[in-house]
Amino acid sequence: MKIASFLEEVNFNENKPAVSLLLDTDFSKEIRIVFKKGQIMKDHQAPFAIIVQVLKGCIDFGLEGEVKQLNTGDLISLEPKIIHNLTAVEESVVRLTLSKLDTIKRVKNI
Repeated sequence: MKIASFLEEVNFNENKPAVSLLLDTDFSKEIRIVFKKGQIMKDHQAPFAIIVQVLKGCIDFGLEGEVKQLNTGDLISLEPKIIHNLTAVEESVVRLTLSKLDTIKRVKNI
């Protein structure tokens, strides 16, 4: 059994979103991404399907030329290789669920 908290010990980076691995399980990697208002994760894509959930705050989620606003409690799933971006409308904490085969290094390099 593993226990982690997405909302405790939250630390912000000045220049870009803070990315940290909270759980590495047999089937997924659970990542916390912490945004200050206005911080961006530029266009990128994942090699495997992902799930993104806003745990706190508000994110503009750019996808295929549209922007979807995701608020506290909202989640979205994406198939592999879909280009997307995120912009924090306000201070936000986001949960990213990755395939076990994906890497946190890839996410940190966005």
